[in-house]
Amino acid sequence: MHNILIALVIGIIAGIIDVIPMLIQKLDKFANLSAFTHWVVLGLIIPFVSWGIDPWLKGLIIGELSAIPVIIMVWKNDKKAFLPILLMSALLGIGVAIAGARFIG
Repeated sequence: MHNILIALVIGIIAGIIDVIPMLIQKLDKFANLSAFTHWVVLGLIIPFVSWGIDPWLKGLIIGELSAIPVIIMVWKNDKKAFLPILLMSALLGIGVAIAGARFIG
């Protein structure tokens, strides 16, 4: 249970980091809530995936794969948003995986 709480905190921190630029841009509250929830869930998933690869690579792969549906959904209204989404997904995915490896093991 302790590890799940740590993973939850990691996901909440990642969600806050992802949503800050969105709040500055005054994006829709549902987009903000969706992004925050996305990272809370990934915080609960990424640290517990065991692929036998370096944590940073695991986080990068899962972060980018999970961004694909978001990019597809956003593409219709904002074709320029895919690059920031990919960048934040890479950075946060790596960060969640490294934090998970450090604090959860």
